[in-house]
Amino acid sequence: MDYSLAALKMLSFQLTAAKQTPSQNALTLGGILFQRAWLQGVLVSVIDENRLILDDGTGTIELSLSGEFRLRGWRAGMYVMVVGGYIIRAGELPMIKVHKMVDLSAFPDREAMWYLEVLEAYRLFYRPLIEAEEE
Repeated sequence: MDYSLAALKMLSFQLTAAKQTPSQNALTLGGILFQRAWLQGVLVSVIDENRLILDDGTGTIELSLSGEFRLRGWRAGMYVMVVGGYIIRAGELPMIKVHKMVDLSAFPDREAMWYLEVLEAYRLFYRPLIEAEEE
């Protein structure tokens, strides 16, 4: 994992436009290289101790847990922040291999603020790079 590449703040529907790069070590979204995605949403399903389903209001994504994260007692209905490696899977839900996951349920305003944070990141950082790539 190349930690010099930023974890992009995004919504799950934006991930559907990501493409694998030829090197297979990174993904690209409109010319922006990344390996990790940063999402927030509600856990809607606990499949087993290793797999959860997150809904951010724009789509769902599977979360793959390992190590310490499996032991935390995640439950449907929790509002969480997730950072992890994004994996494109044909014919299945996209997947995030979780590197960091935090329960934000105690902060009810976080969901409304998250949409503003993603919008601001897109407007200030991602859109200029995407537009430059298209020119």
